[in-house]
Amino acid sequence: MKFISIKEAMKKGSGKVSVRGWVHRERGSNKFKFIVLRDATDLMQCVIKKEKFDEKKFEEADKLQVECSMYITGTIKADKRAPTGFEIEVDDFTVIGWSDSFPLQADQSREFMDDNRHLALRTRKLTAVMKIRHTVFGAFHEYFRGEGFYEYQSPIFQSVQCEGGSTLFGVKYFDKKDVFLAQTWQLYAEPAIFSLEKIYTMAPSFRAEKSKTSRHLTEYWHAEMEVAWSTFKDLQDYGEGVIKHAIKRVLEKNQEELKILERDPKKLEPSLKKPFVRMTYTEALKLLKEKCKMDVPWGKDMRTIEEDKLSSLFDVFIICTHYPKEVKAFYMMEDENDPKVVLGADFIAPEGYGEIIGCSQREHDIEKLKKRLRDMGENPDEYDFYLDTRKYGSIPHGGWGMGMERLISWMCGLDNIKDAIPFPRTPLRYKP
Repeated sequence: MKFISIKEAMKKGSGKVSVRGWVHRERGSNKFKFIVLRDATDLMQCVIKKEKFDEKKFEEADKLQVECSMYITGTIKADKRAPTGFEIEVDDFTVIGWSDSFPLQADQSREFMDDNRHLALRTRKLTAVMKIRHTVFGAFHEYFRGEGFYEYQSPIFQSVQCEGGSTLFGVKYFDKKDVFLAQTWQLYAEPAIFSLEKIYTMAPSFRAEKSKTSRHLTEYWHAEMEVAWSTFKDLQDYGEGVIKHAIKRVLEKNQEELKILERDPKKLEPSLKKPFVRMTYTEALKLLKEKCKMDVPWGKDMRTIEEDKLSSLFDVFIICTHYPKEVKAFYMMEDENDPKVVLGADFIAPEGYGEIIGCSQREHDIEKLKKRLRDMGENPDEYDFYLDTRKYGSIPHGGWGMGMERLISWMCGLDNIKDAIPFPRTPLRYKP
């Protein structure tokens, strides 16, 4: 018996087929048992007619419940009444794994679904999201390798902090103190650009933020890049380029999944077809004041509410640049024309999905870096390996980091970032 996928059976369209999967829906009478079978590729209605089986075998069919796994062999034909337009008239079936009272039902609470995430992954919604996630990750590898980048990995256990001490996860590392889970690869990536020049990664990052919003995770997948000899514009162009490439691949490969998620592809198309909007922080504040009646003092970092209002003015991503130095990290390079601001940028997604990328030219003057660290209350001696990179042939360079789940959330039109990752981790959830 040679099994084919449900999608392959539908392409065949007629004749004998053997498929396998799980019962997605079931109903029946004393003469028929209707099964909607699910596999990784699609759904298929299958009808078991009592007249074709003996009493014992039909009683077995009558006991089938949602999520039973089974083999089915029969004749496929087109049927407009069936959920996906085809039906298999069953000649034989074998139950592989029984299921009794599958606990997930329609309209159950968010909390219940998250408590049963190991089962919720079987739902059509999460299956569709995971397929889109797969496409996005593949598109990133494709884009960066096509641009001549090397994939590079950095340690998850780290001894220095980069983004802020208040968001670090400390870990017990034998008898050592001050070891943390990675917030970013950056301090361990910059040394590698002096040999490989253009590098990228996709790896988990960890932030101990006690935020309980629908946009935050404590563990997320971080796409990061670092490039030698860069200009500030180069970094923005790479960010725009990879997002456009990911959108293109999703629109090519995941129309069915977008349909399942009820996500209108036309919401994605402008960011593929049109240039991203680029503006400075100062210009953004002016626009917020004129268009949204929001008066944000210069020097204050933009919050979620300001980013959302700004995104409502455009149907594409916004690249907001030249933020005040005081609200950005120590490694960001000052603008030589205006030392109050840095050559840093945030990419803000459409439709209120918030910041997707944070990028910057890196400061390559060792004395400026030491001063910024001291101003932050940090001991430069703890960063000696990082500062060494500025002693031996320092060069202009920069990079950025993107939260993959935020991009996937926007692609899928999700109302909660927790659905963009298989097993979400938040301040209140660390299992299953």
